[in-house]
Amino acid sequence: MPLVATGEIVGPAARAGLGAGAFNVIQLEHAQAIVAGAEAAGAPVILQISENAVRYHGALAAIGRATVEVARAARVPVAVHLDHATGPDLVREAVELGFGSVMFDASALDYDTNVTSTAAVVAGCHAHGVWVEAELGEVGGKDGGHAPGARTDPAQAAAYVAATGVDALAVAVGTSHAMVVKEAVVDLELVAALRTAVPVPLVLHGSSGVPEADLTRVVEAGLTKVNIATHLNVAYTRAIRDHLAEHPGAVDPRRYVAAARDAVAHEVARLLKLVRAAA
Repeated sequence: MPLVATGEIVGPAARAGLGAGAFNVIQLEHAQAIVAGAEAAGAPVILQISENAVRYHGALAAIGRATVEVARAARVPVAVHLDHATGPDLVREAVELGFGSVMFDASALDYDTNVTSTAAVVAGCHAHGVWVEAELGEVGGKDGGHAPGARTDPAQAAAYVAATGVDALAVAVGTSHAMVVKEAVVDLELVAALRTAVPVPLVLHGSSGVPEADLTRVVEAGLTKVNIATHLNVAYTRAIRDHLAEHPGAVDPRRYVAAARDAVAHEVARLLKLVRAAA
């Protein structure tokens, strides 16, 4: 199955009332595990590389090219997405590497600057056929803190989409990034109001903090693209700890990282079934 455009996954999911799972890649093994989980679930998937992951690697090119190649070899539709880019240079590089979409995050800026900056990125990306996600109503926690109090206003969101031309909108509805406990309370009434007001698919960031029983509910309420990162990192790290506890003399990273890769693949398959269980 060839690498596909992100819109080819998110668009049909939105029309069918299903969730589109988007999972973050930090190392090559994450990309391999996410694709393996999607293949096991028989579902399309989005591989995401964040600006923080780019900073960890020192550059986008190596991990970006590797992720694109993993996607090309998949047996299910796979898209590659740049997550939380705050500058146009990184966006341009992702487009050049063959990413099908970018998330340009100007949410920390004032509204007018957010609109102007995002509209410029959208124009450049659309010229290359690349889909753009943006954020309105900053979702906290990218540096580890929980800030779930922000909320996106439906009327402002509709005006923002019209002014910028974005293809999807990440909204603040009660979640926060980097949560290792599933205590987020999603405002489902707000989700429904946003779904009515906004003509493009809605995106939920910070989904690792959402109780799993609610993942299907948030999709039914109107969210489509469901981003999950921290939950996979918890599974990855736990598997390594367990392997090393059982094999204290282990020195070959292929052994314990393989266990982590398998654990992530299992979680991706399971979570994809949850977000696609709506409708």
